[in-house]
Amino acid sequence: MAADPVLLTVDDGLAHIRLNRPDASNGMNIALLKALYDAIMTCHGDPEVRAVLLTGEGPNFCAGGDVKDFASKGEALPDYLRQTCTYLQISVGALLHLQPPVVVAVHGFAAGGGGFGLVCAADLVIAGQSAKFLAGATRVGMAPDAGVSVTLPRLVGFRKAAEIILTNPVLSAEEAKALGLVNRIVPDEEVVDAGLALARELAAGAPRALAAAKRLLWNGIGLSVDTCLPEEARTVAELSGTADAREGLAAVIERRKPTFVGR
Repeated sequence: MAADPVLLTVDDGLAHIRLNRPDASNGMNIALLKALYDAIMTCHGDPEVRAVLLTGEGPNFCAGGDVKDFASKGEALPDYLRQTCTYLQISVGALLHLQPPVVVAVHGFAAGGGGFGLVCAADLVIAGQSAKFLAGATRVGMAPDAGVSVTLPRLVGFRKAAEIILTNPVLSAEEAKALGLVNRIVPDEEVVDAGLALARELAAGAPRALAAAKRLLWNGIGLSVDTCLPEEARTVAELSGTADAREGLAAVIERRKPTFVGR
């Protein structure tokens, strides 16, 4: 198992996906991207999964694409990158469309489409205090991938996204938090535990409600309030008929912690 480029464990409703090429700073090649997509799709197909945590093994979360692997392709690089970008894009799309909320815990560098792109596609992000964030694509003569050209402006606004993509600053954890890319900063040695704690908190929530809220939030970005209100109202009415909604109301009245079952 240690040689697998991506590791997946599922325990008590929490799926933990770990990028596992630590010697290459979890640089993305086709093997890793295929394994990442397979892991995400396993989460899609498992009704027991209620939250997902994504982390990286070794000193860095993910340094982006595996540049040594890319350089070795020579003139065949465009065809190779078409394959890698396809797997990266469908992996990011699968994360965005996962019903369970996705938490990313970042230590070291989150760079390029691989690292930075996964951060932008997450629902919530925990960062170690020394974590660094870098878009990086234009710095090496490439364009942003992993959906960053779409997700980043939605998270930080057009002008700031343009600055990040075109000038490639290395953002500290504090700078990333100020921009809205990171939710919480914790000591470096606590980042995985903090990510696990947040993911477990989400896994204990009402799964259908969390999935609906996630969908409304992502779909509503950039749309007018008037466009989104009918879908929001329809979703609230639909959820009000679930056992979890009744349990939630009863728990408030009885002053106890609710137990959600996903129905």
